Amino acid sequence: MKLIVNGESKELPDNLTIKQLIDYLGIKAPNYAVAVGMEVIPKSEYESYRLKDGDKVEIVTFVGGG
Repeated sequence: MKLIVNGESKELPDNLTIKQLIDYLGIKAPNYAVAVGMEVIPKSEYESYRLKDGDKVEIVTFVGGG
């Protein structure tokens, strides 16, 4: 399936969950948020939320500093 991830078109396996996408992309940041379309997805749904062909996914990581 084709997804737009952070503005970049990616060809990925069908039927991925958000958790599987994070693992597939190798994101290791301890704190991140995911939005699909304009909807922020609760972290509690990352293992069950199935992405669909054409979804626009934004993944934002948080960095502390001062």
